[in-house]
Amino acid sequence: MEAVAKLRERPGKDLVILGSGALIGSLVRHNLIDEFVLLIHPLVLGSGHRLFPDGVSLALRLTDSVTTTTGVVLATYQRWRG
Repeated sequence: MEAVAKLRERPGKDLVILGSGALIGSLVRHNLIDEFVLLIHPLVLGSGHRLFPDGVSLALRLTDSVTTTTGVVLATYQRWRG
């Protein structure tokens, strides 16, 4: 986690995580994620993995959303630090 914290302090481009729930859970616990971009597909399967591990509670603020022609919603959330 220390290496990620140091990378965040450096100027430059954003750090991006694609498809690693375990890593996201660890980074959330250490307050190292500022923004989430979620792709929400219009398909309900009835079961699946939780985005955040048990015991993690986040206040998020929707900052942008776009719906694609196939109905997928791209929702951007930022940590609410109000």
